Amino acid sequence: MRFSHFLLLAGLSAAASPPALATAGPPPRATATVRKHLIYFTNKAGTPFSLSQPQAFLSARALARRTRQGIALKPRDLPVNPAYVAQVKAVAGVRVWYTSRWFNAAVVSCDSTTLASIRTLSCVQGAQTLNRGQNAPRHPDPETSTAPAQRPASAADYGTAFGQAQMIGAVSMHSAGFRGEGMQVAVFDAGFPGVNQMAVFAPLFQEQRIASTFNFVDKTADVYQRNDHGTLCLSTLAGNQPGTYLGTAPKATYRLFITEDINSEHPVEEANWLVAAEYADSAGVDVISSSLGYNTFDAPSTDYTYADMNGRTAIASRAAVTAARVGMLVVNSAGNEGNSGWHYITAPADADSVLTVGAVTAQREHASFSSYGPTADGRIKPNMVAQGQAAAIVYPSGAVGTGNGTSFACPIMAGMATGFWQSSPALKVQEVIRYLQSAGSQATSPDNTLGYGIPSFVTAYNLAHPNNPLASAGAAAAEPLGVYPNPSRGEELHLHLSSALRMAPALYVRIFDARGTLVRELQLNAAGTADVALPTGPLARGMYTCVVGSARTQQTVRFVRL
Repeated sequence: MRFSHFLLLAGLSAAASPPALATAGPPPRATATVRKHLIYFTNKAGTPFSLSQPQAFLSARALARRTRQGIALKPRDLPVNPAYVAQVKAVAGVRVWYTSRWFNAAVVSCDSTTLASIRTLSCVQGAQTLNRGQNAPRHPDPETSTAPAQRPASAADYGTAFGQAQMIGAVSMHSAGFRGEGMQVAVFDAGFPGVNQMAVFAPLFQEQRIASTFNFVDKTADVYQRNDHGTLCLSTLAGNQPGTYLGTAPKATYRLFITEDINSEHPVEEANWLVAAEYADSAGVDVISSSLGYNTFDAPSTDYTYADMNGRTAIASRAAVTAARVGMLVVNSAGNEGNSGWHYITAPADADSVLTVGAVTAQREHASFSSYGPTADGRIKPNMVAQGQAAAIVYPSGAVGTGNGTSFACPIMAGMATGFWQSSPALKVQEVIRYLQSAGSQATSPDNTLGYGIPSFVTAYNLAHPNNPLASAGAAAAEPLGVYPNPSRGEELHLHLSSALRMAPALYVRIFDARGTLVRELQLNAAGTADVALPTGPLARGMYTCVVGSARTQQTVRFVRL
């Protein structure tokens, strides 16, 4: 995984508590090399499961999601035939880890001699090796995170997360009453250490909005361990500590899944992604946020080529397409390959029905590391972009800092998409994507750098509700004044004007330092635009209050110079 990247379950219960995982067969022989393999079955003939009784393998919430979107049940939804699984488990030396409804397959571990015996079974169609042994531990992409900020900053309830939320209209979305209530989001990542102890996530536990957890790498329910990449990504979504930090979907319900093992890089992690997606489906999840990507693997596993980035080859891409077809919105990071020889997006960001998210700076410009499109078959990617350079994140220590990567742009966008779908629950998955793209800053001229651009929640909502736009309800007018980048290290500042300030012929700006001393006073011409440059001149490090007024109104915003 480049942090920008597998499993299989049999018949999940309708309640969708931790998955009903297959039990182990006889222990594998210790004298031979044991690897994991994806075993494909020939068919689902003779299965005791029936499409007329889907409650045996899909939750009521999963069935309701299909019904809302007019999605018919298909044979792919049926669990693997238990008799076939039993035949595989009966082979000496095999352990069955998971099964996959969608691929009609099972993930097993065994040595090569045992695998040859499995291949002779009449119910087995073929096999694919998923890992090749142990390797030295991998570490997060150096662009994924940076050191925590030395001094915490606050901008109203959002803290340093204000700019990234404001950029895509999530602040207006929250003002309009859409913070993810009633929506379920599954987060696939490499670990969530500290989440169960951090103040920024306390409301998740106090309000019982952690619906389930599962570690598909170790086959346990414990996810509050391993790599902190998942913790950082989750903060941009679910963070909820007013005055310090707010994520883009702070009131959604979450399911946390570890699918990624940073100790090595093999297709087994894609299989974990697949099985996690099937679990999410059975549980009734609405949105999957996946800041993972696959293109190269540890030897001797075979790397993908750019030609494989066609949405139909990689295991994770095939799984993501199916996830979308059963009614889940898959939001995936584009990848951090923009400066590398690879250059392009990674899997499953290449899937045609996935909302692939690239990264921009606080100045709304392409982040150099963000992967480019198109897909190998010529489709535009990424679909959209959000802030991923100097994005505000929360570390397991509770410190608020900044990080770089499409890994952060993805969940920031996923939270807004969750709130948008909450506001328009009758939409189908592809309609959600279409409205968001139509609300992008490059909607009329998409490209393979920014896709359809930076979306606006208000624009998307008004396109979906032409007879009841937010402006008429006063929600857009409640949009607060913003400043970005915040905090800044000497970059040029910009004001994001509220609706009340945008049409004023002149704006009067006064900037005060932390002691209340007036340090700058200037006049700006808004010219009907949403964003204007704020020429502050040189400022010392510290916190400042910016008061912007017109003849009819006055608003205040704070910012930090580092």
